[in-house]
Amino acid sequence: MWEILQAVRVRDILDIAIVSFVLYRVLVMFKGTRAVQMLAGLGLLMVAAFVSRTFGLYTMNWILENFWAFWVLALLVLFQPELRRALAQVGEGRLLRRVFGSSAEQVVQVIDEVVKGVESLAAKRVGALVVLERTTPLRHYAELGVPIDAVVSAELLETIFLPSSPIHDGAVFIQGDRLTVAGCFLPLSRNLQLARTLGTRHRAALGLAEETDAVVVVVSEETGRISLAVEGRMDGRLDPPTLRRRLEDLLAEGPSPRTSFFEGVVRRLALREKL
Repeated sequence: MWEILQAVRVRDILDIAIVSFVLYRVLVMFKGTRAVQMLAGLGLLMVAAFVSRTFGLYTMNWILENFWAFWVLALLVLFQPELRRALAQVGEGRLLRRVFGSSAEQVVQVIDEVVKGVESLAAKRVGALVVLERTTPLRHYAELGVPIDAVVSAELLETIFLPSSPIHDGAVFIQGDRLTVAGCFLPLSRNLQLARTLGTRHRAALGLAEETDAVVVVVSEETGRISLAVEGRMDGRLDPPTLRRRLEDLLAEGPSPRTSFFEGVVRRLALREKL
């Protein structure tokens, strides 16, 4: 027993731990998406290849062997949305995350105006989609929108989403402390497990949250309920105080890489005191 333990090197344990963590993160990322079904299909193909080789089914084995010759290309095509999301998440880890590039006071002001605007829209049952950019650039999604570049305010949000407004359809993008674009169309979620009761706004919010690290606030036109989409998940039926706390946690998640640890702690304490 002791000889076996001596034979195990520290780097072997580290290697196993890293691979286990990566596999775990891959499974968590694929959970609840159509990628799970595709992985199951690939697993069945592997079983079929083993059975055909064992029982001498040469034609079937030849077909499957030729398929596996292009397995890398097949995986890239099949899992393109999931791989893109995974690579984006690698680049937007907590250690690389920035607080909007704005001061704590600006973050507090943006959160305050968004919550007030969303609360007013929900009371009137006016649908809304508010996207708050974090580290993933949203320029690609904002190209077809209407440029605005204005200070974020509750009154501006209400004006944009009123049914009489020509740009009430689509989402508004908030970058830093500026409302930059309105009338943007977002990609719909590819998750086949979503409830049929979810409307287009909620599916669009989830779609963007699946592809980027953006925070998307949704107001339902039918029910007036407030929801929050982030990291491919949807939190529903939020009241304004809960929404405020969630936005604070998401938008002030850590200090800028250019600030020291103690500066980050001071900013967090100041932000919590203001909220």
